[in-house]
Amino acid sequence: QVQLVESGGGLVQAGGSLRLSCAASGLTFSSHFMGWFRQAPGKEREFVALIRWSLSSTYYADSVKGRFTISRDNAKNTVYLQMNSLKPEDTAVYYCAAGPPLRTVWVGVNEYAYWGQGTQVTVSS
Repeated sequence: QVQLVESGGGLVQAGGSLRLSCAASGLTFSSHFMGWFRQAPGKEREFVALIRWSLSSTYYADSVKGRFTISRDNAKNTVYLQMNSLKPEDTAVYYCAAGPPLRTVWVGVNEYAYWGQGTQVTVSS
């Protein structure tokens, strides 16, 4: 059974930083693209960042480019999202997601096969 468990969310002031972690189990981690998405109240879930299998090439939404960094440690089955220069508009529930094994995925919610339960990030002004 695949499990993705996020941690590291919380309340932070604007301009601050948080580091989210997502621990994966029940899958061959290095065979999966990994992504981060977020969902603010009343809004649709949106793409934030993704990282490829082992080459670790990355892609970001324009809204977070230059502020957020996605990384992965395949030895620890964990993907991270370092969030710097946080803004109130970054407030959302952040979700970790895994693509199907050995398949390229992109920014669509429906492309991802497995999801975590989410972690709340609140940025105060």
